[in-house]
Amino acid sequence: MASNRRAFLTATATAAGALAVVPTPATAGTGRPHSPAPATATAALDELLAGNRRYAAGRTRRPARAAGGQHPFAVVLGCIDSRVVPELVFDQGLGDLLCIRTAGQVLDEAVLGSIQYGVEELRVPLVVVLGHERCGAVAATLGHLRTGAPVPGHLELLVAEITPAARRTRTLPGDWAEHTMRAHTAWVRDAIRADPAFAGASVVAARFDLDSGLVSLLP
Repeated sequence: MASNRRAFLTATATAAGALAVVPTPATAGTGRPHSPAPATATAALDELLAGNRRYAAGRTRRPARAAGGQHPFAVVLGCIDSRVVPELVFDQGLGDLLCIRTAGQVLDEAVLGSIQYGVEELRVPLVVVLGHERCGAVAATLGHLRTGAPVPGHLELLVAEITPAARRTRTLPGDWAEHTMRAHTAWVRDAIRADPAFAGASVVAARFDLDSGLVSLLP
């Protein structure tokens, strides 16, 4: 019996030792270790653009962040397009970004409340409105404007919100969809900037290029 007990204790200790070296989610992987989040809007934007350059060059670091708490340094309002995932596009980890995604980055009260939560409650210094080329929501809007066909169901809100930008840019030479996306993204930025609820944050608009993988700021 004593021999069996010693064998059991030895096996248990060996198993415990093996478990002790298993990496936790906060430290597993090849990403860089946890580092302090940028504290200012300028530093936050610099970090995002640096991360995007790594992403576009195929040199992502996959930053490792502690999963036990969140300290986001930017709010990103982007499109639901499956090719435009902010954490990947900006090479950021868990807890770095508050991401809100709607088709065509259309605003509604839930979106505005979510942004305000980040700015007021979490003291996030930067809000990025991220549009992208070849946006499906923009294409759908232009299609309805060309044909005059009725907009089905809940899509009516999306088309209604993007239509003003489409009408403002219709006579411009070049790609109507690209002009519409840029104008709508800039309008969303300006609407957030003008709202006193977000006075504590810097708000910028940006465009993601699906071909190059690069993000550029919009004027």
